[in-house]
Amino acid sequence: MHKVIFDTDPGIDDAMALLFLHRHPQIDLIGVTTVFGNAPIDLTTRNALFLTQKWGIHAPVAQGAGLTFDPSRPEGHWPTFIHGENGLGDIDIPSSLDAQADGRPAWQFIIDTVRAQPGEVTLVAVGRMTNLALALKADPDFAALVKEVVVMGGAFDLNGNVSPAAEANIHGDPEAADLVFTAPWRVTVVGLDVTLKTVMTSGFLTEMASAGGAAVQLLSDISQFYIDFYSHRVGDGMVVHDSCACVYVVAPDLFKTRSGPIRVVCGGIADGQTIQKPDGRVFPPGHWDGHPSQLVCTDVEADRVLEVIRTAIVEGRAA
Repeated sequence: MHKVIFDTDPGIDDAMALLFLHRHPQIDLIGVTTVFGNAPIDLTTRNALFLTQKWGIHAPVAQGAGLTFDPSRPEGHWPTFIHGENGLGDIDIPSSLDAQADGRPAWQFIIDTVRAQPGEVTLVAVGRMTNLALALKADPDFAALVKEVVVMGGAFDLNGNVSPAAEANIHGDPEAADLVFTAPWRVTVVGLDVTLKTVMTSGFLTEMASAGGAAVQLLSDISQFYIDFYSHRVGDGMVVHDSCACVYVVAPDLFKTRSGPIRVVCGGIADGQTIQKPDGRVFPPGHWDGHPSQLVCTDVEADRVLEVIRTAIVEGRAA
């Protein structure tokens, strides 16, 4: 079993990833932490509480950061054209919920949970890395107790999606991402290099909803806004960014990886760019020296990843 804390900014593709983590038999979802990104922090937290309540997920939800790690960074625009005004495709969500968030801030929840189960907890972060960076700032030594960090973000051998240089999650808080990638723990980055190859068609999702009952129908309803957004980019379907990172936890053999230290450009026209120095390549002394080698996903067996997602969400079993 993989004990997972899911750090997320729901977000439509986050919803699919959350249901996957809940239903996969090899994953024990022990916490959900929220961060701003796809919507402001009050909405991403409300969305996480709504989804966990609706899907019977008993993992605690802890509210996290609503501002960047460096608070002097100017606030960007919310991607309402991708996720809707409410972050979940503008489906109807009750104005009040019975569920309550954990009393601790997300960074403290992460530290406490990891220290209570040293060496056992995997952090799956699919939004901005702010909560993880705040945890590292508060307790640098806790990094050694984390089993693994799996990040959805970055673009290494292709352009970004919010600028020619940068992917959205990293661009949203570059200083946090750079701290996370250079910390003394094992990080695997599942970025656009593989997620853009993993497209779930509308027909595939419709079949999932037909076979999966009310829970999967809700997921399908949430996803229609996202499918509309992607119709001019990938044709029929949607890119399942966040679920790819979750699949990596249980099926890393479906991904090809490259090892080497990673740095993030903080400022300038390439703000948020992720750059890896591949192990074995020799360069003059530079900013990558002395930092741990991390894994970057460079290729993926996309059809098999989609089958892992479908089997877990619809059938509750491992593919």
